[in-house]
Formats: sequence, structure tokens, C-alpha cells
Amino acid sequence: MENIKDYRIDFAALDWESPMPGVRQKVIAHNGKKLRLVEYTREMHPHWCMKGHVGYIVEGRFEIEFRDGVRIFEQGNGVFIPDGEEHQHKARALTAVVRVVFVEETGVPQHHEA
Repeated sequence: MENIKDYRIDFAALDWESPMPGVRQKVIAHNGKKLRLVEYTREMHPHWCMKGHVGYIVEGRFEIEFRDGVRIFEQGNGVFIPDGEEHQHKARALTAVVRVVFVEETGVPQHHEA
């Protein structure tokens, strides 16, 4: 729990990871939960995703395409997309940068991992 002190997460002390072009993130996991600060840019290639997401848009604006249409999400909006094929979606940044905080389950209670 070196990056969790006094119940606060020091995101400034975490390194950025880049899982794919146009996406970078800072991740902290503890006790079966994961908190991710994710930054998307226009360089991210849209791709269909079936994983659910719960989060909050901190900065920027992006569109998410679902089977039944496109929805716009922007700073101050929450996101709650369930898992599954019927909720598959793909996102595209509409601003130079979109920052989102996601809360996720890791599946197994565990100690800190970064």
C-alpha cells in the first residue's frame, strides 16, 4: 500500500502505463478493487469492447457507439456500462484528451499491485 496513505491514493507518484496507442493509465489495485485513471487521445483506434465499465469523466468529451446508436459523454458525466455482448461498445475521443476514472473488481481479493 505504498501509494495509499491516510486513505488517499497518490496518483502523481504512479507511473503511466500505455496498454495501446492513444491510451495511457495509472492503476492501483487493493483488496479485490482496482482504480484506474485513464487518458484517451484521438490516436486511440476504436475497437469493440464487451467488458463493463463504471466510471466518471474528469475531463474531455467522447462518443461511445452502442448497437442502438451513439451517445456523447463529457466532463461531469458518469458511465455505467454492464458486461456482455448486448452492451458491446466502442469509444472515440472528441477532444484532444479525455480523462476518466474507472472503478473495477479485480476478481480476487489481494494486496496492492501497481
